[in-house]
Amino acid sequence: MTDPAAPVIQIRNLHKSYGALDVLKGVDMTAPRGHVVSLIGSSGSGKSTLLRCANLLEDSQDGEILFEGEAVRWSGTGHARRPADRAQVTRIRTNLSMVFQQFNLWSHMTILQNVMEAPVTVLKRDRAEVEAKARLYLDKVGIGAKCVAYPAELSGGQQQRAAIARALCMEPRALLFDEPTSALDPELQQEVVKVIKDLAAEHRTMLLVTHDMALAADVSDHVVFLHQGRVEEEGPPEAVFGNPRTDRLRQFLRAGKAA
Repeated sequence: MTDPAAPVIQIRNLHKSYGALDVLKGVDMTAPRGHVVSLIGSSGSGKSTLLRCANLLEDSQDGEILFEGEAVRWSGTGHARRPADRAQVTRIRTNLSMVFQQFNLWSHMTILQNVMEAPVTVLKRDRAEVEAKARLYLDKVGIGAKCVAYPAELSGGQQQRAAIARALCMEPRALLFDEPTSALDPELQQEVVKVIKDLAAEHRTMLLVTHDMALAADVSDHVVFLHQGRVEEEGPPEAVFGNPRTDRLRQFLRAGKAA
């Protein structure tokens, strides 16, 4: 049984590799309820892999993943390790909504249909109730007037906001963002950044993988800096960005300012 007082997501000593390539090398991370945790680091540091392991989209080889205090059950070891309880995996995934870099909207469905699809087909919720909530969430992200449009008729920023509305319509325990602005030009990025900031202000639990240091500094309660598959440094944003302790983090932040 889940514990509502426990962190929404807790990861302990997580290891993940692809063949001989070690991507995560004993990572610990906690996402308390109502907190925003940002994962930063260079490309290849393991940020997106950690997010996908947290959502059980990737199998890890060792370590613990807990959802609201409930540990994922595993069978096998090493590269043969797999979740042992598919019903548990489905239940956890439906409570951890993922927003991807590339939107992943269904091109043959309207925006409203995209937002409604998972709650109706996966959660078996009443279609009329889901439609009402979907319209509210589309209004919330600022594209309520685009309900009958198809993805190809929307800008990239509008498509990403539709993807966020789709994630919200699942009414998850946590939102997981994987580089939600990196596929957008700067003007469209700001549309999505505003939505993420608004969600953070509502104290929603969020895990955010981003290269946008200003966004991470603005919305985070906690920042985790990954380097070569390990947590190099972590802490509140004012410490991580204002007073980095490690040479590697200082170098990373300087490179970001120079870019």
